[in-house]
Amino acid sequence: MLKQYETVFIATPVLSESQMKEAVAKYTDFIKNNGGEVVYEEDWGLRQLAYPIQHKTSGFYHLIQFKGTPEFVASLETQYHRDERIIRFLTVALDKNAVAYAEHRRANKQAKAEAKAEEPAAETNAENAEN
Repeated sequence: MLKQYETVFIATPVLSESQMKEAVAKYTDFIKNNGGEVVYEEDWGLRQLAYPIQHKTSGFYHLIQFKGTPEFVASLETQYHRDERIIRFLTVALDKNAVAYAEHRRANKQAKAEAKAEEPAAETNAENAEN
C-alpha cells in the first residue's frame, strides 16, 4: 500500500532558474519512475536560512507531496545525499489528519488564486459601467 509523504528540500542559492527547474524535474521524475505518484508540488522560492549551511545564508525551497512505499523514501533520500545541489532535505510520512490538512490548505490556496484572478476583471467591469 502506498503511503503519502511530504518532502521539502533546499537547493543551493547559486543555481539559475533553469538549473532549479531541472533539479525539481529530476526528483519528480524519480518519484514517478519508481512507482510513486506526485500529488502536489509547490515552489517556495529563495528564502533566508535560519542559520548558515555550507557557508550559505539562503536557498531555494521546494515542497513535493507524493505517494510511495517506505523503501522508496530511503532511495529518494539517497538521491538527495548524492546531489551536491541539495543542501538540506526533510521527508515525513503524513497521517490521515495531515493529509486532510494538506488538502484543505491546497483548496484554500486555489480559492484565493481564483479570487485574485477574478478581482481585476471585476474592477475593469466596474470602470466600464461607470463610463
